[in-house]
Amino acid sequence: MNRRPVGRTGVAVTELGFGGAPVGNLYSAVDEATAAAAVDAAWDAGVRYFDTAPHYGLGLSERRLGKALASRPRSEFAVSTKVGRMLVSNPSPSGSDLAAGFDVPDTLTRRRDYSADGVRRSLEGSMDRLGLDRIDIALVHDPEEHMEQAMAEAVPALLKLREEGVIGAVGVGMNHWEPLLPFVTGSGIDVVMVAGRWTLADRTAAPLLAACAERQVSVLAAAPFNSGLLASPWPAAGALFDYRPAPDGLRDLARALASACQRHGATLPHAAVSFPLRHPAVASVVAGIRTPAEARADSRWATTPLPVSLWDCVDTIVSDRQEGPP
Repeated sequence: MNRRPVGRTGVAVTELGFGGAPVGNLYSAVDEATAAAAVDAAWDAGVRYFDTAPHYGLGLSERRLGKALASRPRSEFAVSTKVGRMLVSNPSPSGSDLAAGFDVPDTLTRRRDYSADGVRRSLEGSMDRLGLDRIDIALVHDPEEHMEQAMAEAVPALLKLREEGVIGAVGVGMNHWEPLLPFVTGSGIDVVMVAGRWTLADRTAAPLLAACAERQVSVLAAAPFNSGLLASPWPAAGALFDYRPAPDGLRDLARALASACQRHGATLPHAAVSFPLRHPAVASVVAGIRTPAEARADSRWATTPLPVSLWDCVDTIVSDRQEGPP
């Protein structure tokens, strides 16, 4: 699988990244054997970039990835994790973390902390859970409501750790693209992760990607399936978009894209995984992977080219929908 550089750093990532939230029991439990087999299948398919966060299963995703990668040559893979949510003891556990989206016991809880000290302590905890002595990419996680502190403390702390060799690249990750722009234009970061805003159906992050390309800041395009809308060959009536039922207009757009894929001998999820990589600023598509079958399918789609005629067709469909009546 091809690798692409991350900014001006020495870090490189494969064009498909293993999104670690599902093996952190996102929404439902994954047993240990299945989680390990999913990592093994991704590795066998050529994936060498793995993304995780303390938030994912209250550290479960980091522990599982660390265990699965422990026997692999460290120089052959890159790992990203995140800062901003410190894991601390939960004074009032209910028995489950499902309210936050993860099917794990809630003996721990998350405390937002974008301070310089919090960044360092968060990374120490992540490295301990991962069993690593360095992190390839450290991302400030969802600082939308903490922009001042993230810009003034979290990013400078990470840049200092980059200078010390503790991390290889510094970035910020969010679901919304607009708050990422000031980090790209004024903070000296190497990379951004944007989830669901640079996909086959949702291309709203185009201004962000243009700014990244101009400044040699790389993009990690996460959530290429928009949480379900683009994950099957034909979007069902109840298909999700950003974890909610897709509006009729978006579902109709996804079905038009699916029809175009069928006419060109392809499938909608194949195009969804491939689409972000067409932009020169994108270093990797990060897809959440739960099972070995998903790892193999995503890897196959990321490495199998689609015809230019298909891209011309889907681009026209999206453009016509954007320019047409609301």
